[in-house]
Amino acid sequence: MDNLIVYLNGESSMAVIRDSRRTETPNAVMTTLASPTQGGSQQAVWRVEMVPGAVGPVHAFDTEQVWTILGGAAEITVGGVVEAVKEGETVVLPADAERRVRADARSGMVAIACASGSTRVYRTGVVPACATADGDKILPDWVA
Repeated sequence: MDNLIVYLNGESSMAVIRDSRRTETPNAVMTTLASPTQGGSQQAVWRVEMVPGAVGPVHAFDTEQVWTILGGAAEITVGGVVEAVKEGETVVLPADAERRVRADARSGMVAIACASGSTRVYRTGVVPACATADGDKILPDWVA
Protein backbone atom coordinates (compact mmCIF):
# COMPACT_ATOMS: atom_id res chain seq x y z
CA MET A 1 0.00 0.00 0.00
CA ASP A 2 1.11 3.53 -0.63
CA ASN A 3 1.39 6.18 2.02
CA LEU A 4 -1.31 8.82 1.77
CA ILE A 5 -1.01 12.58 2.16
CA VAL A 6 -4.30 14.48 2.47
CA TYR A 7 -4.47 18.06 1.21
CA LEU A 8 -6.84 20.80 2.36
CA ASN A 9 -6.95 24.04 0.34
CA GLY A 10 -3.73 23.02 -1.39
CA GLU A 11 -1.90 22.58 1.91
CA SER A 12 -0.71 19.23 3.26
CA SER A 13 -2.66 18.60 6.44
CA MET A 14 -2.29 14.93 7.27
CA ALA A 15 -0.19 11.95 6.26
CA VAL A 16 -1.41 8.39 6.68
CA ILE A 17 1.55 6.04 6.74
CA ARG A 18 0.56 2.55 5.71
CA ASP A 19 3.98 1.10 4.98
CA SER A 20 6.42 0.77 7.84
CA ARG A 21 10.13 0.25 7.22
CA ARG A 22 11.96 -2.53 9.09
CA THR A 23 15.67 -2.39 9.94
CA GLU A 24 17.40 -5.36 11.55
CA THR A 25 20.62 -4.90 13.50
CA PRO A 26 22.65 -7.47 15.45
CA ASN A 27 20.88 -6.44 18.68
CA ALA A 28 17.39 -5.19 17.75
CA VAL A 29 14.75 -4.74 15.09
CA MET A 30 13.60 -1.18 14.48
CA THR A 31 10.35 -0.55 12.60
CA THR A 32 10.04 3.03 11.36
CA LEU A 33 6.50 4.29 11.86
CA ALA A 34 7.09 7.92 10.80
CA SER A 35 10.13 9.89 9.68
CA PRO A 36 11.15 12.78 7.43
CA THR A 37 11.21 10.47 4.38
CA GLN A 38 8.17 8.49 5.44
CA GLY A 39 5.16 10.77 5.75
CA GLY A 40 7.22 13.96 5.86
CA SER A 41 7.21 14.13 9.66
CA GLN A 42 9.58 16.38 11.53
CA GLN A 43 9.72 13.60 14.11
CA ALA A 44 11.09 10.09 13.80
CA VAL A 45 8.99 7.43 15.52
CA TRP A 46 10.06 3.81 15.60
CA ARG A 47 9.28 0.54 17.37
CA VAL A 48 12.23 -1.25 19.00
CA GLU A 49 12.15 -5.01 19.58
CA MET A 50 14.98 -6.69 21.47
CA VAL A 51 15.15 -10.40 22.19
CA PRO A 52 15.89 -11.54 25.76
CA GLY A 53 19.41 -10.58 26.81
CA ALA A 54 20.16 -8.44 23.73
CA VAL A 55 22.54 -5.53 24.38
CA GLY A 56 22.84 -2.45 22.20
CA PRO A 57 26.10 -0.63 21.57
CA VAL A 58 27.31 2.31 23.63
CA HIS A 59 26.40 5.37 21.58
CA ALA A 60 25.11 8.95 21.85
CA PHE A 61 22.45 10.82 19.89
CA ASP A 62 22.66 14.57 19.38
CA THR A 63 19.00 15.14 20.32
CA GLU A 64 16.72 14.04 23.13
CA GLN A 65 14.81 10.76 22.71
CA VAL A 66 11.67 9.51 24.43
CA TRP A 67 11.16 5.75 24.84
CA THR A 68 7.96 4.14 26.15
CA ILE A 69 8.29 0.50 27.14
CA LEU A 70 5.37 -1.47 25.65
CA GLY A 71 6.45 -4.92 26.78
CA GLY A 72 9.14 -6.66 28.77
CA ALA A 73 11.81 -4.68 30.55
CA ALA A 74 15.32 -3.27 30.12
CA GLU A 75 18.23 -1.67 31.85
CA ILE A 76 19.18 1.65 30.33
CA THR A 77 22.57 3.11 31.19
CA VAL A 78 23.06 6.85 30.67
CA GLY A 79 26.29 8.52 31.73
CA GLY A 80 27.17 5.55 33.93
CA VAL A 81 23.81 5.51 35.76
CA VAL A 82 21.76 2.32 35.31
CA GLU A 83 17.98 2.50 35.48
CA ALA A 84 15.66 -0.51 35.29
CA VAL A 85 12.50 0.19 33.26
CA LYS A 86 9.47 -1.96 32.60
CA GLU A 87 6.25 -2.06 30.63
CA GLY A 88 4.24 1.14 30.97
CA GLU A 89 7.19 3.33 31.90
CA THR A 90 8.66 6.12 29.78
CA VAL A 91 12.28 7.22 29.70
CA VAL A 92 13.54 10.59 28.44
CA LEU A 93 17.12 10.16 27.21
CA PRO A 94 19.10 13.41 27.13
CA ALA A 95 20.94 14.62 24.07
CA ASP A 96 24.69 14.09 23.84
CA ALA A 97 24.85 11.49 26.65
CA GLU A 98 26.35 8.05 26.11
CA ARG A 99 23.75 5.35 26.53
CA ARG A 100 23.30 1.60 26.30
CA VAL A 101 20.12 -0.49 26.35
CA ARG A 102 20.13 -4.04 27.69
CA ALA A 103 16.92 -6.07 27.23
CA ASP A 104 15.68 -8.14 30.14
CA ALA A 105 17.26 -11.62 30.09
CA ARG A 106 13.88 -13.38 30.31
CA SER A 107 11.32 -11.14 28.64
CA GLY A 108 13.24 -9.03 26.14
CA MET A 109 11.89 -5.55 25.47
CA VAL A 110 9.53 -3.78 23.08
CA ALA A 111 9.37 0.02 23.02
CA ILE A 112 8.22 2.96 20.95
CA ALA A 113 10.90 5.63 20.53
CA CYS A 114 10.59 9.20 19.28
CA ALA A 115 13.18 11.84 18.42
CA SER A 116 13.58 14.81 16.16
CA GLY A 117 13.80 13.81 12.50
CA SER A 118 17.15 15.61 12.41
CA THR A 119 18.67 13.36 15.09
CA ARG A 120 22.07 11.84 14.37
CA VAL A 121 24.42 9.48 16.21
CA TYR A 122 27.96 10.53 17.00
CA ARG A 123 30.37 8.45 14.96
CA THR A 124 32.55 6.20 17.09
CA GLY A 125 34.21 4.20 14.34
CA VAL A 126 33.11 2.37 11.23
CA VAL A 127 29.64 3.31 9.95
CA PRO A 128 27.43 0.21 10.39
CA ALA A 129 25.44 -1.26 7.51
CA CYS A 130 22.21 0.02 9.12
CA ALA A 131 23.24 3.68 8.84
CA THR A 132 24.57 6.33 6.46
CA ALA A 133 27.53 8.62 7.06
CA ASP A 134 26.48 12.25 7.56
CA GLY A 135 29.60 14.31 8.12
CA ASP A 136 31.10 13.44 11.49
CA LYS A 137 27.87 11.67 12.55
CA ILE A 138 25.68 8.89 11.20
CA LEU A 139 22.01 8.70 10.25
CA PRO A 140 20.40 5.44 11.37
CA ASP A 141 18.14 3.91 8.71
CA TRP A 142 15.13 3.91 11.07
CA VAL A 143 15.37 7.68 11.59
CA ALA A 144 15.71 8.65 7.91
